[in-house]
Amino acid sequence: MENKTIGFAICGSFCTHSRALAALETLTAQYTHIIPIVSEIVAATDTRFGTAQALRDRMTQLCGQPPLTTVKDTEPIGPKGLLDLLVIAPCTGNTLSKMAAGITDSAVTMAAKAQLRNGRPVVVCVASNDGLSASAPALGQLLMRKNVYFVPFGQDDAHNKPTSLIADFTQLPATVEAAFFGRQVQPLLLRA
Repeated sequence: MENKTIGFAICGSFCTHSRALAALETLTAQYTHIIPIVSEIVAATDTRFGTAQALRDRMTQLCGQPPLTTVKDTEPIGPKGLLDLLVIAPCTGNTLSKMAAGITDSAVTMAAKAQLRNGRPVVVCVASNDGLSASAPALGQLLMRKNVYFVPFGQDDAHNKPTSLIADFTQLPATVEAAFFGRQVQPLLLRA
C-alpha cells in the first residue's frame, strides 16, 4: 500500500454514487490514508438511490473516519497541506463550473481550491447531464488548468441525452496513479 493521503470527494449526480463507492473501495486497497469528503447537498439529501446516512456510513467504513461535510471542515486542507491528491467522483457540471470560476461555497470546492493553491493534483471524474452544453465552457477551462486531471470520459447515451458526459469510474485508480506523476491518462475521450 502506498503511503499517500488522498481526499475522496463525492458531489451530487446521485445515480453514480454506487460507482463512486466501488472506486473508493478499490483505492482503499491501494492507499493507506483516504479522507472522505461530501458536499453539503450529498450529506443531507436522501434520494431514490439511497439515503445520505447510508452513503456517509459506507464512506466511514471504507476510510475509517467520517466524511468532512462543510467548508469549515475542508478549509485546513490548504494551509496544512493535508492531501497529496484530491479525487472528485462524481464531479457534477455545477462543481466543474464553480471550480473553473474559483467559487468555493461547498466542502468539495473548498478542498479543490486548497489543492490547486498548493500546486497539488486534483482528479476529476465527471458525471454531468450538461457536460456538452451549459458546463462545456467550464470543462474546457479545467482541461487546460495545471494540476487538474480527468478520468477518461464520454457520452453515456448520445441519442437520448446528447449533452450528457460520464467518466469511466473503473479508470479512476489508473488516473490517480498517473496524476501523481503529472500525467493525464490517455485516451481521454471514450467512444460511445
